[in-house]
Amino acid sequence: MKLETIVNQPVIEAERFDLRPLRVSDAGLIAHNAGDERVARATSSIPHPLPPGSTEALIARAQSEDRVEDIWAIDGTKSGRTEVMGLVSLARVDVGRSEISYWVAPAYWNTGVASAGVEAVLAANPHEAQAIFASVFQDNAASARVLTNCGFQYLGDAESYSVARGANVPTWTYSKKMT
Repeated sequence: MKLETIVNQPVIEAERFDLRPLRVSDAGLIAHNAGDERVARATSSIPHPLPPGSTEALIARAQSEDRVEDIWAIDGTKSGRTEVMGLVSLARVDVGRSEISYWVAPAYWNTGVASAGVEAVLAANPHEAQAIFASVFQDNAASARVLTNCGFQYLGDAESYSVARGANVPTWTYSKKMT
């Protein structure tokens, strides 16, 4: 029997779901959803096709005591939905500053899940950040709306490398002051 690592990371409750630390048992659903080319192409870090073992490596990093990024599963079981509707992460980038990122399974696109997940993390502010940053690809207007609906302010244009696309992609960068 393999016991899962318990990480020092809060469970954040939202109305329709809970944001909870990743579990080893999440690997299949994460791989299924992150392996969808539409999901991978909307992120900078998910490759497509998803290599074997990458989901397990993500979970191991998320459970590490010396991690710089907290990753939550959007767990919809309390409202009769799946255990992994997507992921939300918050990475420490500097003292008092964190960066939020997220993806949602295509079955939950345009349902408010991404906005509710981002809002829940902002309300909890588990890093006690003074400012939280985010960036989205310019061809992903839905993610840009999530940020603006959650009170983020546009900072400017940049570009980020997308592993799934194998290219630099234009981005919009946003920030939200927390104090």
